[in-house]
Amino acid sequence: MTDSHISADMSNPIRQNVLDVVAGSFGGIGQVLAGQPFDTIKVRLQTQPQLYSGTLDCIKKLIKSDGFMGLYKGTTSPLMGVGLCVSIQFFTLEHMKRSFRSKNNGLDLDNSQLFLAGSVAGLTNSVVSGPVEHIRTRLQVQSSSIPSTSTPGNGPSSNYAGTFDAIRKIYTSHGLAGIYKGQVPTLIREFFGYGFYFSAYEYLVQNEMKNTGRPRDQISNIKICLFGSAAGFAMWLTCYPIDTIKSKIQTDGFSGSKDRKYFGVVDCLRKTVRAEGIAGLFRGIVPCLLRAAPANASTFICFEFSMRMLQKYF
Repeated sequence: MTDSHISADMSNPIRQNVLDVVAGSFGGIGQVLAGQPFDTIKVRLQTQPQLYSGTLDCIKKLIKSDGFMGLYKGTTSPLMGVGLCVSIQFFTLEHMKRSFRSKNNGLDLDNSQLFLAGSVAGLTNSVVSGPVEHIRTRLQVQSSSIPSTSTPGNGPSSNYAGTFDAIRKIYTSHGLAGIYKGQVPTLIREFFGYGFYFSAYEYLVQNEMKNTGRPRDQISNIKICLFGSAAGFAMWLTCYPIDTIKSKIQTDGFSGSKDRKYFGVVDCLRKTVRAEGIAGLFRGIVPCLLRAAPANASTFICFEFSMRMLQKYF
């Protein structure tokens, strides 16, 4: 069965790599624009459960304090970084797929190969996604109605004027380690989450190709969106608890700060369960799952459509 991404003109691998990166960038932009409001609500519910009674209450209070654009807090950071993140993901994924397919003598990848390709793509992406999400989450949880009570760049209640201000203050006070705060849970989430994410999507695409006899570039847009949505659900239903831990650590005080609550993944897990029960690990999952459908449908339709156009005209 023909997979247009894999069977592209591999006599020019540099060209194909460039196409993977460019198409991935469009996928990342689509993901951010469709999913940012849901992500803002998710992060607030994960990290400030005492302030909200649920999803609708969080939306109401956020809009009341910061206006509708409060739902897009921290968007500059992901727009700058998620395009790069998704480029890295798809570049690595497509490279892994071609490598595995070569070893398989042209046959489709099995489930373990799909999972491994997705996991490696996630790990590679974490170099960028860790700091991008750290900056985004800090901006998402700060409110214009709450005055800063902490030393700039030092605690969870610090106020930042924007993405660049946050980067400057954090780096000045805590160096590169501060920018990469929460990287351990990020690595865990990326490995397992993207393993399930990409393997689910690629399994559905391969199954569709087998059942219809059509190549990848002839799969309908509506099915691409449905497969992307299903991949998003597969990711978040399997890795949401570690994402909660990641968000809590990334919005916690820095090392040496009196605002610091957590001293690692295990400590954060233990304290969260003790204070909130197992349900505390799943706070914010409703907006997360609501986000999964449009954000990931947008990611894959933008990637697939961009790839088709790029292969056609370049």
